[in-house]
Amino acid sequence: MIIEIDFNSDVAIYMQLRNQIIVGIATSQLNSGDSLPSVRHLAEDIGVNMHTVNKAYSLLREEGYVKLDRRRGAVVDVDVNKEESRKQLAGDLQVILAEAICKGFDRKEVHDIVDAIYDYYEG
Repeated sequence: MIIEIDFNSDVAIYMQLRNQIIVGIATSQLNSGDSLPSVRHLAEDIGVNMHTVNKAYSLLREEGYVKLDRRRGAVVDVDVNKEESRKQLAGDLQVILAEAICKGFDRKEVHDIVDAIYDYYEG
């Protein structure tokens, strides 16, 4: 999986990194049990501070996408608490849908976008 950081983006670098790893898991570019690069190695590869990578990995751990192993480092291990995930998803979607409504998207347009994204992830 190739990580690409947009240094001109308004999205924080650690969030870009987090988001790309989650997309990598969703698209099966990263699978359960896969080790992520060490903090030092990834920081050097993408040209960012080690603390930035550490912050992304810590967030991924808190959100249940990786486990931190003393010997292997960050390892993909999605912890699925369906009910908690459903609440988080509903909260995130509430804001996204409010933005879509403010910008004039109707229900069908939103459903079409969601379907297209789902199709992408299902391959």
